[in-house]
Amino acid sequence: MSTRRRFLQLGALGGVLGAAACAVQTTRRTNPYYDGPVSDHYDGSRFFNPGGETPRGFGDLLRWQLGGDKAEWPDAVPVSQVAPDADVDDLRVTMVGHASLLIQVAGRNVLTDPVWSKRVSPFDFAGPARVTAPGIAFDALPRIDAVLVSHNHYDHLDVETLRRLHARHAMPVVTPLGNDTIMRDAVPGIDARAHDWGDAAEVAGLTVRLTPCHHWSARGTRDRSAALWAAFLIDTPRGRIYHVGDTGFHGGRPYRGLPGDIRLAVLPIGAYAPRWFMAPQHQDPAEAVEGFSLCGARHAVGHHWGTFQLTDEARPEPPRLLGEALAAKGIDAARFRAMAPGEVWDLPS
Repeated sequence: MSTRRRFLQLGALGGVLGAAACAVQTTRRTNPYYDGPVSDHYDGSRFFNPGGETPRGFGDLLRWQLGGDKAEWPDAVPVSQVAPDADVDDLRVTMVGHASLLIQVAGRNVLTDPVWSKRVSPFDFAGPARVTAPGIAFDALPRIDAVLVSHNHYDHLDVETLRRLHARHAMPVVTPLGNDTIMRDAVPGIDARAHDWGDAAEVAGLTVRLTPCHHWSARGTRDRSAALWAAFLIDTPRGRIYHVGDTGFHGGRPYRGLPGDIRLAVLPIGAYAPRWFMAPQHQDPAEAVEGFSLCGARHAVGHHWGTFQLTDEARPEPPRLLGEALAAKGIDAARFRAMAPGEVWDLPS
């Protein structure tokens, strides 16, 4: 990859590349998104991971970006788009791409971290671009009853997609503290409902609980960790679903203390290389398998791979390493699938 292209990506803030600008920010005691009481993960100005690590600094960021170890990805990968049914009685998952999934359960349709844009970046001319089309064309979406947005990195909170969804579906959006401000500023009238770790939200006949994960947030140079990040535990009439947008493994702490009886875990398996830089914020496939075991889920979807090149690993590597980790643990590979855009999975009862 050329040096020029690398520096264009440094400004993109597409999830992990947000570290470039954020690492050189000056400290501010005011928060542009949230004003609330001090807690065990909020110091009155910024959110943090209790007992955890923070992303590395600007010097390490440059060391990574100029290291020349990034694998070459294809410019485009064919996708067979699917047209979902209007309703599903049991539990079906359709991969849109990256962290965007359509979860259809008990007649409800839920989108996670929806991104239909070409780039995950504050710019339309630079930053990580799609190599796969969305697995569902936007106009083929069924009625959307709720959206879950895990945090504000550009590969998870895409205001252009939220604007389109709001115009068509006017659905509620459940998100951690502070992200609602970003959404309302960009999409007037959007029904954005912000909650803290431990809170439960009732939406579309489902109970959505926000649980801790080990990550961070930023959309610019002066808002690092000003909005919270979270995973979601969803109680449905067809079983419990656990969705993680992004997390570092952090010794397994994000997976401990969950209530169990999880029918489906949706876990990130990509954007993890190099480990010396990425480990605090992105788990690798082997850690995802450890998390799968710790949370006691019956089945899992591997996501956050193959759509946007954010880090160094080759595009086919996450599914391959996932398969190797499952085999090493003696876990049936059919229980934990790395889903590609357009792939549909009807979960076993």
